This record gives sequence, C-alpha cells and structure tokens, in this order.
Amino acid sequence: MAATLTRLSKPSSSSSSLSHFRRFISSSAATASETTNPPSPFTFNSNTATTLSRKDPKDRNVQWVFLGCPGVGKGTYASRLCTLLGVPHIATGDLVREELASSGPLSHQLTEIVNQGKLVSDEIIISLLSKRLEAGEAKGESGFILDGFPRTIRQAEILEGVTDIDLVVNLKLRKDVLLEKCLGRRICSECGKNFNVASINVKAENGNPGMSMAPLLPPSHCMSKLVTRSDDTETVVTERLRIYNEKSQPVEEFYRSRGKILEFDLPGGIPASWPKLLEALNLDDYEEKQSAAA
Repeated sequence: MAATLTRLSKPSSSSSSLSHFRRFISSSAATASETTNPPSPFTFNSNTATTLSRKDPKDRNVQWVFLGCPGVGKGTYASRLCTLLGVPHIATGDLVREELASSGPLSHQLTEIVNQGKLVSDEIIISLLSKRLEAGEAKGESGFILDGFPRTIRQAEILEGVTDIDLVVNLKLRKDVLLEKCLGRRICSECGKNFNVASINVKAENGNPGMSMAPLLPPSHCMSKLVTRSDDTETVVTERLRIYNEKSQPVEEFYRSRGKILEFDLPGGIPASWPKLLEALNLDDYEEKQSAAA
C-alpha cells in the first residue's frame, strides 16, 4: 500500500481542522458576492487556503477518504471503520438524501439530478458538506471518514487546501458484480436502513476470480416495508458508473501521485472482505484489542 499507517490512537485534543473548511467556504462565498459578475459562490481560492493553519496529525483522529464506484460498498466499510476508530462517518450521498427528504430549497433540483443518474454539482455538495462539518464541530467531533467526497479534482483541491487527508481507500469491484449488487439494494421505508436482496455467485472466468456475496436481508419486521431507490434501475446505475469512470477516476490519480492511496479489491461479501480490509489497513489486531478493552 502506498500510505503507511502509524497512528491509530484516540486524539489528545478534540480540536480538528473541520472549522477551517467552514471558514474557507464562507470566505470564498464572501469574496464571490463582492464581484459584479460573481463566479460560483464556492470557487476554490488557493491563496485563502494556504493561510489556514493545520492541526498536527498527532492532535487529532484519522482523516480518511473512501473512493469507489457507486454501490461498491463505501458506506458499509466506512461506517464499520468509523465505529471501530471512533470517528464520524460523513457520506455525501446521505447528506443529499437528507436534503431531498427535508423538502428544502434544493429538494426539487436534487430530485431531477438524482433521477437522471447525474452527479450533484460541486457547489451543492460543498454547501451540504460544510453545513455538516459545522454541526460536527459544534458537537466536538475530531477526525472523520469521508464517503463520496471528493468526486472531482476541484473538490479534491478544495479539501487539500484546508485539511490533511491521511489515507484514501479505493474500493474496487468487477463491473458485472457491481451492477447486480446495485440492483439488489433496498431501503426500509420505516427505519431507513439499507439492505440487499441480491444473492451473487459468479464463476471464475476470463482471468477474473469467482466471487460470492450473500444477501444482506432485513429482519422480519422490515421485510414488507422494503422499497427500491428511484435511481437504482439498470439504466441509471449504468449511467452513474459511466459518469464515475469519466469524471471521478482522475481523483484516484490525484491521490495516487501524493502516495496516499490504498487500492483494495473486494474479494467477496462482508465476511470475506472485512478481515482482509483490516489487514490491509494494519488494523487486523486493533479490533480484537478494542473488544478486549470493552
């Protein structure tokens, strides 16, 4: 792996650089509003970014990013690691869905974007993320694992300008399995939890290894309340994957050139992948220690 993990202890201070992100966004917005023909209110300003102080990594918790195609499992593995390491899991997809459910000013615009399988604009994502980071800072959060951000070079530049990302985990899964997995996703309309009804068994062929993924079924009281996300159709999923390959893969190279990326090919479902991911992250004995301490 390109990045070496050396610090996994809890931070000695609850302070973090999350507030810098908020101040950076506010500063950019203020600068833009003063112009006659203002650009996007969230234009990246490298001069502003470089003036912001950074917390020593020893004084905060991990700051990681999870990359990967839509539906690959970023949320599943990021949330597990967040529980293990005691950091917040910030998924931009969740932020978008929360805004959709709120019937706020962006709700109608987001509905059209999501239903067409398009990527939400940088401006909207950064606005939602800055609001989430501000709320987390107020609660004393330290560190984070970002899921679904950054998706573009511009977003990566903004993030790099205001905080230090320690590690970027790039999850990979073969396309045919990924499509089947996405089409099997279901959400409980009552509790909001995610499940998957797909039972995947792919034989090894053409140099690709075989793979099995058991369904992630809900408890009995959720079974009758499962719904399919409006954007989980074959047409929309295929379009999301095409857009990801076109626009988001350059972000992988952005972090690869900085020696911060860990490439991880998922070998199967959670039982097969979780222990191997912990091993790749040098956390294979960390989970046992945490369990013993508890």
